[in-house]
Amino acid sequence: MSWLTRPLSEIADFVLGKMLDQAKNRGEPLPYLANVNVRWDGFDLTDLREMRFEPHEIARYGLKPGDIVMCEGGEPGRCALWKGQRESMMIQKALHRIRPHACLDSTFLYYAFVNIGRQNRFAPFFTGATIKHLPREQLARVPISFPNLQEQERISEVLSAYDDLIATNQRRIALLEDAARRLYCEWFVHLRFPGNESVPVKDGVPDGWGKETLASVADVNARSIGARDRPDSVLYIDISTVSTGHIGEVTPYAFADAPGRARRRVVHGDVIWSCVRPNRRSYALIWEPDEKLVASTGFAVLSATGVPFSYLYFTTTTDAFVGHLEQNATGAAYPAVTAKTFEDAEILVPAGDTLAAFDHAVLPQLEQTEFLNQQNRVLGKARDLLLPKLMSGQLDVSGIHLPEEAVA
Repeated sequence: MSWLTRPLSEIADFVLGKMLDQAKNRGEPLPYLANVNVRWDGFDLTDLREMRFEPHEIARYGLKPGDIVMCEGGEPGRCALWKGQRESMMIQKALHRIRPHACLDSTFLYYAFVNIGRQNRFAPFFTGATIKHLPREQLARVPISFPNLQEQERISEVLSAYDDLIATNQRRIALLEDAARRLYCEWFVHLRFPGNESVPVKDGVPDGWGKETLASVADVNARSIGARDRPDSVLYIDISTVSTGHIGEVTPYAFADAPGRARRRVVHGDVIWSCVRPNRRSYALIWEPDEKLVASTGFAVLSATGVPFSYLYFTTTTDAFVGHLEQNATGAAYPAVTAKTFEDAEILVPAGDTLAAFDHAVLPQLEQTEFLNQQNRVLGKARDLLLPKLMSGQLDVSGIHLPEEAVA
């Protein structure tokens, strides 16, 4: 079946978001998406800001389900499909809102953009020598190939089935994380740990417990690649691939070609924490890593020495710990912390038997979380193999079966 190819300007409407200007903006304060809120796999809605919008601006800058939101700068072309995750959501000027015409299924167009981005085919339309942008007039020229609407919808159904399963697993992971955090809070914030009735408390600390610096129970950046132990190749974790509790795609490199920041060695149970913009909560727990896995030197790598790694993970990712990092960050544009900021943080160190009981309680949840993460990696690889073949018409979609768990 033949496909058509048209410039985006002929098959979709698109508009840039509103300029942030506190002195001039009027109207009702509404939440808006900025560049940092848009990911390839969806939206990060944890750190939204508000801007004032007048009634006549709401239609122009507001989002509807089926809209595609694309970055104009930062990582030009990065986009996500809006599914009505939150009411009254607007966009800021750094983003394009793309709304396809009736000839295009919006989910199909989103996957077309993902495919273009992964093949670096947005690059010829970028402007700027050092800081890249994808302005409206250039976006209008991007060619889109598409079959008839029925085939588009079938392609969307197949690819969405993988993403839906991944999203379901992510929700399960969030529930497991929430359950473990609730237990942590119950035991170590409210002090309702097993046997608490018989343990006296003085100045908010149970007998046999203590408040100590993180450095007394964990090493920070204990292992780095040196001049004499350089590997042939590495699997690299960049800061941009880590979100709250999750490591995205790792990049394989020959060591000679790896970024200069690819130096932090990590082992099972380490906690990696981005030193830049700690309010973003870019941290994750390392679980049974490949021996070639390394993290950027932009991370602080925390290695438990005097407490179980499960306790280290949960105690260094609480609101209170994040608050410590935020209060000690320096730099206006890119607030950052250092290894010493972590080392000097004061934490509660419970008695050994309570720590052991907590570790025993939460390890199964951490193991299940990793199992679901592994499933998602398998699903993601399968989807990524199908994507370029389906989006080019190379593979007949009628012969593709949905993943078993996606069939109702």
